[in-house]
Amino acid sequence: MPRETPARIVTELASRGYNADREAVTILADAADTDAAIEDALEAVPDTAIKITVEHARQAVTDSRPAPDSPVVDADSTDGEHPASDQPPSTPSVSPADAESSSVDGSESSPVEMEGVAGASTRDPIEPAIAGDVTGRSTGTGEYTDFLAVFRDRYERLSRQLRGRVNHRPTNAVESMPGGSEAAIVGMVADIRSTASGHWLIDLEDTNGTFPALVMKDRDFAALVDELLYDEIIAIEGTLADDGGILFADSIHFPDIPRTFEPSTADRPVSAALISDLHVGSQEFDRTAWQEFADWLHEPEASHVEYLLIGGDMVEGVGVYPDQDEELDIIDIYEQYETFAQHLKDVPGDMEIVMIPGNHDAVRLAEPQPAFDEELREIMSAHDPTITGNPSTVTIEGVDVLMYHGVSLDEVIAELPEDKASYDEPHKAMRQLLKKRHVAPQFGGHTRIAPEERDYMIIEDVPDIFHAGHVHKLGYGTYHNVLTINSACWQRQTSFQESVNIDPDTGYAPIVHLDSLDESDAGEFLTIRTFG
Repeated sequence: MPRETPARIVTELASRGYNADREAVTILADAADTDAAIEDALEAVPDTAIKITVEHARQAVTDSRPAPDSPVVDADSTDGEHPASDQPPSTPSVSPADAESSSVDGSESSPVEMEGVAGASTRDPIEPAIAGDVTGRSTGTGEYTDFLAVFRDRYERLSRQLRGRVNHRPTNAVESMPGGSEAAIVGMVADIRSTASGHWLIDLEDTNGTFPALVMKDRDFAALVDELLYDEIIAIEGTLADDGGILFADSIHFPDIPRTFEPSTADRPVSAALISDLHVGSQEFDRTAWQEFADWLHEPEASHVEYLLIGGDMVEGVGVYPDQDEELDIIDIYEQYETFAQHLKDVPGDMEIVMIPGNHDAVRLAEPQPAFDEELREIMSAHDPTITGNPSTVTIEGVDVLMYHGVSLDEVIAELPEDKASYDEPHKAMRQLLKKRHVAPQFGGHTRIAPEERDYMIIEDVPDIFHAGHVHKLGYGTYHNVLTINSACWQRQTSFQESVNIDPDTGYAPIVHLDSLDESDAGEFLTIRTFG
């Protein structure tokens, strides 16, 4: 029989009350008689299990093959009897790498895995590697020592990014230097205030103390003060005043992405779809756009799209904001995730899926956010997705993708000038986070930050791609050769968004061509698909 698409197999198993590992679905899809293999797999599953494993699938495919000496029954035979082996009639499975199938009259036909299936998948994705995930490592209890530990870790790790560029001295050493000396301080921004003359005073704090730096308003780098956020790590070089009590700034340095950075690329033609913010359960979830996207993934045109990265807010959630229940299509949080899982089954079953949570998901609000608990993972297990925390760095095909839902973008956009960060161009706000090498630098603001022994929000290693969502606006560009993408949403405008004049970009799917990231023109390695 023709090779079934994995999505059809997933749907069939789901209708029978079972999930399946991704590899198990692929094995069943490659069976010569898929229906027989599915039945055999279901028989092999213990009564208490609800998932088809790789072992079940392999046994089922073996059981559904004809015995070596069994004759192949002609489809036109009238006796309706099976061979003596009691196995259903079938033809041996053929590996596409080894042979082509033949028709009954001996003429050549297409390989088995493509025969008779429009847009059948040839995907063979590699399981992603994960770094920077807080899941299972959270130690914060809210004690003073936790806050001290996270700030100390932030300072130590980000200051290393700056010490090679400036002749750094600790604040207590600078205090003892004679007036007129050249000095440089690497520290955390503790305070920013303007003087009566319009200059800027910046207090930098390190592990030894605090020291003030003065930025004169007429200096050519003075505009950088507008980009500063509390608690980020910077370096200031300058000259000490005659009395040594203040540093007159000559330059400001951010940890930043090196201008010489060159992205890694895949060694074969392969692409990833980067999406976010489905908000299933909301009355405004755009089912039509989602279905068009899922259908497109089955088309031959999308055969190179082997990865789907979802940047949080799978569901609308419950109690996220006042009177939210009035705008819910599904009021139970578990039903929301069950519905999301059903929609996820619309995409090809052999796609590698990676998911992180967002602020609407059923995880803790404080960042870094651990991944979903076991109960929610089980609900969403049909595709055997890779589920990790927010933020995390996901490596696919040798390409590092920093996935961060993006709650801190609200704060960056509110604090910085419009030309530096705005909702209409969210990738510019993302550039600021890359520049600061931290996805949520400001502590104590609107972004909830959980104190941990380690600061999981630091961008220690330069990613090849920075993927975020949250703000429901499409934005993309490059910053020092790092591709930055905010992937919009799948939710139409809500009453709250209308009240704050936010018009969401709905139904966009950025497709990144992982083998072309080193091209000079962003258009050569990024395609924006629109649905709905």
